[in-house]
Amino acid sequence: MPSDPLPAWVTARRRQIGDHIRAARTERKLSQEKLGELVDLDRKTVNRIEQGAHATLIDHLLLIADALDVPLADLVR
Repeated sequence: MPSDPLPAWVTARRRQIGDHIRAARTERKLSQEKLGELVDLDRKTVNRIEQGAHATLIDHLLLIADALDVPLADLVR
């Protein structure tokens, strides 16, 4: 973890990615808890990812995209 705070654009992009995940999840009528079960994450972690408060692993993003049946690029664009 860098000692300097992250640039504001990084946290803004995290929130945008979280918004895309939330939109795809709600479109598929999945709760945060159900998505978490599908990708082996707890509901709180899914919530933090959607809020942009969690620096998630690319592996988790790949699993989330797969569980939501959307291309990873759709979540991170």
